[in-house]
Amino acid sequence: MKLDVVAVGRLKSGPERDLVARYAERLKGIGRALALDGPRLVELGESAARRDLDRKAEEGSLVLAQVPDGYRLVAFDEGGASLDSAGFARILGEWRDSGVPGVSFVIGGADGLAENIRARASLTLAFGRMTMPHQIVRALVLEQLYRAATILSGHPYHRV
Repeated sequence: MKLDVVAVGRLKSGPERDLVARYAERLKGIGRALALDGPRLVELGESAARRDLDRKAEEGSLVLAQVPDGYRLVAFDEGGASLDSAGFARILGEWRDSGVPGVSFVIGGADGLAENIRARASLTLAFGRMTMPHQIVRALVLEQLYRAATILSGHPYHRV
């Protein structure tokens, strides 16, 4: 199953980009044996529209253009559900085992997610109700994907 992380905004050089790269490489290494391919990291430019609704709509269209047909879409939003890491891993494993070709994990722009993203989402998750910088969310998504892979493989990285 292919794994994509699609994010509005670009990471600059620095510790956040390094952390994202570290977890992406770890995931690639362990994911192969689990039939998890990726992650493909997609960074999209932020909209320059004046109104927030227009920015969200424009960014939403760019995001959806990156989500292949048949993929599940997981949106990250402060109003989403909270899952523990084992529950997240269980969902990924179920999707993989049922033949889902891929999952796109979507991180919106500064104004949040467009309604077309929310409507298309198979799952909406939150890392809590606090607003977080998108570069931190990107690192958290990659770490949790790596953690899910270690849980699925029985690797001792995840401790309860």
